[in-house]
Amino acid sequence: MYYVYVLENQNDKSLYIGFTTNIEKRVNEHNSGKGSRTTKLKEDWMLIYYESYLNKQDALGREKFLKSGSGRRYINKQLAHYLE
Repeated sequence: MYYVYVLENQNDKSLYIGFTTNIEKRVNEHNSGKGSRTTKLKEDWMLIYYESYLNKQDALGREKFLKSGSGRRYINKQLAHYLE
């Protein structure tokens, strides 16, 4: 299984979008400073959204979309009640 996920920083409410095959392990890596360049700079990330895919290319395509302007608008719309 392949996952596309959204993390929220609990301190400044910024979002991070990523891709993984093991979502629990990856969130732990982000929180322990072993995550991406972006998440190493901050602490206290929380998983707020994810999607699962059977095909790696589908997941990577979705990650790329969610990182675009249209994708960010989609995430903000999907999570409107949470992000309020």
